[in-house]
Amino acid sequence: MTMMSKNRMMTSLVAYEDSDSEDEPVNDKGTGHLYARSDSEAGQSRGGQTQFGLSFCNQNNRQTVDNPYDGGQPKARTSSISSGGLIPHLISQTVSFQSSTRAAQSSSECNIAVKRPQPSTVVVRPYIPKRQRLAQLEEGGVTESPQGGTLLDQAANTKLLTEVSDCVLPYLGRRSSQTELPRRVRLRVQAHQGPINTVQWCPVPHLSHLLLTASMDGSVKVWDGAGSGRSLWTSSSHGGAVKDACWTPCGRHLLTGSFDNKVHLTDIETGQQVAAVNNQFRVTCLALQPSDGNVFLCGGFSPEVKAWDTRTCKVVRVYQAAVQQTLDILFLAGGKEFVSSSDSVSRDSAERTLIAWDFHTTAKMSNQIFHERYTCPSLALHPQQDSFVAQTNGNYIALFSAQRPYKMNKRRRYEGHKVEGFAVGCEFSPDGTVLASGSSTGSVHFYEHHSSRALRTLSAHQEACVGVSLHPVLQAVAATCDWSGEVILWQ
Repeated sequence: MTMMSKNRMMTSLVAYEDSDSEDEPVNDKGTGHLYARSDSEAGQSRGGQTQFGLSFCNQNNRQTVDNPYDGGQPKARTSSISSGGLIPHLISQTVSFQSSTRAAQSSSECNIAVKRPQPSTVVVRPYIPKRQRLAQLEEGGVTESPQGGTLLDQAANTKLLTEVSDCVLPYLGRRSSQTELPRRVRLRVQAHQGPINTVQWCPVPHLSHLLLTASMDGSVKVWDGAGSGRSLWTSSSHGGAVKDACWTPCGRHLLTGSFDNKVHLTDIETGQQVAAVNNQFRVTCLALQPSDGNVFLCGGFSPEVKAWDTRTCKVVRVYQAAVQQTLDILFLAGGKEFVSSSDSVSRDSAERTLIAWDFHTTAKMSNQIFHERYTCPSLALHPQQDSFVAQTNGNYIALFSAQRPYKMNKRRRYEGHKVEGFAVGCEFSPDGTVLASGSSTGSVHFYEHHSSRALRTLSAHQEACVGVSLHPVLQAVAATCDWSGEVILWQ
């Protein structure tokens, strides 16, 4: 064997002995690593050469490179290299690799920050009972409300809806010798966006500061009419124009009828619907049974008048008449009989304009009440006498007896206002001495009941005044509404 072949064999044996075994474990913390550090860590590294934040330790010409894409676990690579010309090349490659890695990490962090969903902040507030809210109101503490505003305002509204107002309290139990008429405007309110069909004070004396309005814009509102004049409660549960609304005898519920064929009974304190019925025709008028507050009559664009029970939401009676539309319904004293007004006008319309019905038997008591060819858009019952009045499109109010045969008083009529096709309302004062009526000219007229003479005329609205209501407790206080959605409070 020649000398050259022996040298080659010795060189291979030396290289084989210097190489690592496959079974030898890799020590990640050994001195033969090539790994990237921060600048602060690089300055504190022990041994080896420190340059550009990289630490090199040469031992048996081995180098280990930490790959950040290997799950954070470095892998060892062993090679027989010389540190003479390769280390500067590795430094440049490692620096470029480190910068690209940092750029990729910063880009991924930006993407994660953008895609990360923002947690929604849910604030859980404890339920505050009504008694505690009222106690806070009396103490003068103001608490923020989750709906915006303050719980103080909500508690104040709730208090006004359920308790007596300071404006009415001093006058409860008093009896006046005569009715005083309003003289001046106290407050003007643009209450609705459409014509107002109903304006009515609450009939319960200690809640009589509440004023109800219903409009063609589909909303029903309750106002502090005797006080600040602000809105206390609003409902938009109907899908059409609200043609009629009235208070229940307890003063807590409202009965509303709409052009969406539905009638709702709503609790104004809780805002919940107590009952809802589908009438199968557009509703134009409602009337509560005086002796049973759970039963009401409903009329509209139909020849039928239906009696509903709010407890079962079912029809209990049906009254058939050869008419196209019922304009108004009025219960007479005791609730055993009622009068309905229709839009039927013809040569033989005397038997259909006003009809008296027996509530229990659904029989017609009389259909020969009004013999003139005018429709009667509204009816009103005298609070103390057996009589009622009918607003006519003949620009006068007719007086009728509430006893059979319901004869019309031909010697007494109330004239001076205009109707001209509007559903102009009329109402008696609580003692029955004064009759108030709106007018298509926008004015309000007051008549003496016994003599039918005009007492006072007030210029009120720019549009037709279609509703007037006299306060049941306060003297010289009234509310009127017009075709433009305006409400005027008088005193």
